[in-house]
Amino acid sequence: MEKEEEKEVLNELSMRDKVLEAIKKVYDPEIPVDVYELGLIYEINVYPVNNVFVLMTLTSPSCPAAESIPSEVEQSIRKIAKVQNVKVEVTFDPPYTTEMMSEAAKLELGFL
Repeated sequence: MEKEEEKEVLNELSMRDKVLEAIKKVYDPEIPVDVYELGLIYEINVYPVNNVFVLMTLTSPSCPAAESIPSEVEQSIRKIAKVQNVKVEVTFDPPYTTEMMSEAAKLELGFL
């Protein structure tokens, strides 16, 4: 029984890795950095039967790509084999700041 549980955990981790990989293919159209490195992804959850929930933000509430970025994240995740359902929720709490960017993103954008 323990081996089965370990296998489930490994499957969940590999699915989470696949979701993360899919998210990293989505870029803000005005910034040459993917949305994950920008710090726009607050939470990724993979639930049983491969349902995926992503909580994210945008650089600002008036972001011109407010409609397209969450939709692109969802579509990118849906392309993963065995994903059942995807929900992407946008929040502005906490508000986005450039401090949320990864070191790589800060370097790419000249913040370091």
